[in-house]
Amino acid sequence: MVGMGKDLTNKTVGELGAVVGDLGGKSYFGGYIFSFIHTRDVVDISEITPLPKVFRGRLVEEGYYIGRLGLVDRLEDPDGTVKFVFELHDGPRVETVLMRGAEGSDRNTLCISCQAGCRMGCSFCATGKLKFGRNLTAGEIVDQVNYVWANCGRISNVVYMGMGEPMDNYDEVLRSVRILNDKNGKNIGQRRITISTCGVTGGIERLAGEGLQVRLGVSLHAATDETRKRIMPIAGRYPLVKLIGSTRKYQRVTGRRVTFEYCMIKGINDSNADAAGVVKLIGSLKANVNLIEYNSHKGCSFSPSDRARIHRFRDILTGDGIETVIRYKRGRSINAACGQLGLANSKY
Repeated sequence: MVGMGKDLTNKTVGELGAVVGDLGGKSYFGGYIFSFIHTRDVVDISEITPLPKVFRGRLVEEGYYIGRLGLVDRLEDPDGTVKFVFELHDGPRVETVLMRGAEGSDRNTLCISCQAGCRMGCSFCATGKLKFGRNLTAGEIVDQVNYVWANCGRISNVVYMGMGEPMDNYDEVLRSVRILNDKNGKNIGQRRITISTCGVTGGIERLAGEGLQVRLGVSLHAATDETRKRIMPIAGRYPLVKLIGSTRKYQRVTGRRVTFEYCMIKGINDSNADAAGVVKLIGSLKANVNLIEYNSHKGCSFSPSDRARIHRFRDILTGDGIETVIRYKRGRSINAACGQLGLANSKY
């Protein structure tokens, strides 16, 4: 495989225009390339027929290509959730999950990965137990959407909540957002794109200055530093006072609501006192909370909170005016539920 810098999938319209110009072509050729890759799902430069045949040959001669992930497996849960296992050109595998909306809904949400493995090491997450492989390029991130769109229909929402920490691959994640949002391609609205972080405060503050309308998700999972450190090593570097401070700065700059993700783990973070702590911590922010029913997996001793406890936790938050939604388990039979990605794949 030639250098990843030659992957046309990895480039914005402007960058493709620059490539074309350097090769003596007309700048608007870049728009043709972008559109054919991201709306017509072409896999070969020869298929971009608006380009002169001679110029298509020139691109190939210079080593340019259209990158594509290799599909290893596709698994479907009875609840309609679909998991795709992709292999990168150099061997690592990543997983992508399609969550279909209710019958009659046109909402199809795709949970995409940005890294092979993860450096964060959260103890309740299967991906966190994997060795870190490498960052994905923007093209590899975008191609997850391109593949699923081409084979399963239109994707309405994209969440960067798959394998890896988005803020640990910031530049490629932001490039992929701009490619997915481009009107000449998938044209996915920024407000339908969510970038989640387990608490990398520098990334949160940097995102605030991008001028984007994407949604921010923050994986909270505990109301005290003591508990958070127990399940999320990153809490040692980014204590709650710093995380909430960065979130407050982000909100002050953008004016946007923030979603806090909270995985309900039995006996660890699910008490009434924990709920009261969450209220105290985020009550002054414009925020909502997603309570995630924990998905247990091999090699982890944690258990999910029972549903009555989750409901009580929710009631405490909503009673104090915090909009709260319970996210029940989906895709468990195929290891596609939150915190399970990479569980069944021994190649990581």
